[in-house]
Amino acid sequence: MDLRVLRYFLTVAREQSFTKAAEQLNITQPTLSRQLAALEDELGAKLFDRGGRSITLTNEGVLLKRRALEIVDLEDKIVSEFKGNSESIEGKIAIGCGEFMAVETLAKICKRYREKYPLVQFALHTGTADAILDRMNKGLIDIGLFLEPVSTEGMDYIRIQGSDHWVVTMRADDPLAAKEFITKKDLLGLPLILPERTNVQSELANWFGKDFSRLNIVFTSNLGTNAGIMAVNGLGYPVSIEGAERYWREDLVVQRRLSPKIETSTVIAWKRNLPYSPAVNRFIEEINAWEA
Repeated sequence: MDLRVLRYFLTVAREQSFTKAAEQLNITQPTLSRQLAALEDELGAKLFDRGGRSITLTNEGVLLKRRALEIVDLEDKIVSEFKGNSESIEGKIAIGCGEFMAVETLAKICKRYREKYPLVQFALHTGTADAILDRMNKGLIDIGLFLEPVSTEGMDYIRIQGSDHWVVTMRADDPLAAKEFITKKDLLGLPLILPERTNVQSELANWFGKDFSRLNIVFTSNLGTNAGIMAVNGLGYPVSIEGAERYWREDLVVQRRLSPKIETSTVIAWKRNLPYSPAVNRFIEEINAWEA
């Protein structure tokens, strides 16, 4: 399968038009149509529904799009890594993380690294721990930030102790906003929004104790931003780590820490015993130097 044709396919899928895609690719429309018809023959599957003024992907086309994006990302990463073999460090470092306060530490590490290697580019992917780990296993992410508890089997890492506190997010005009801390008693009976990850929920289960089963859980959310939007609209109270929401406008939402407090650590990890590009190896050195 020709990677060039996969890129053609992705362009058509994005533009939903052979004409627009051909213009983007600077080739003729008949040439583009022949290439993709040959791809359909090779795969033995119809990739496009061509009815109406625009085209849509078939189920097989959607599957190919997902796989083609992974292949193209991997090709770009290979090219980037070999660029990094020159004396002047270049290339791209792919980092995956969730929305938590340890990203501030990551930013400081990146800033120090960029002062030494200004030609290196970072690709920052935000997602859940499971999604980040999946991309790491596929070789699409070099460095991952994970909120504990998380399995670090097969990885090297450093731990950022106590990097996040557990908080309750609420509208700025909510009566609870007048409190300095939020207790278990304050939350019983309120509509709550909890993290989606089961092992993270277990941290809250320990904190609530026997009252955990009595909670009124109206939403679970894998990332904090959308949970915050639900809170702004009066739909519930996210109970989560501080994360990115502390940068929100305080006239919209505020956060109050739990009492007794819960602190959570974060690990910055990378797969053990893998051959990395010089750019990534230098970044791992920077991470370890930060720990020291």
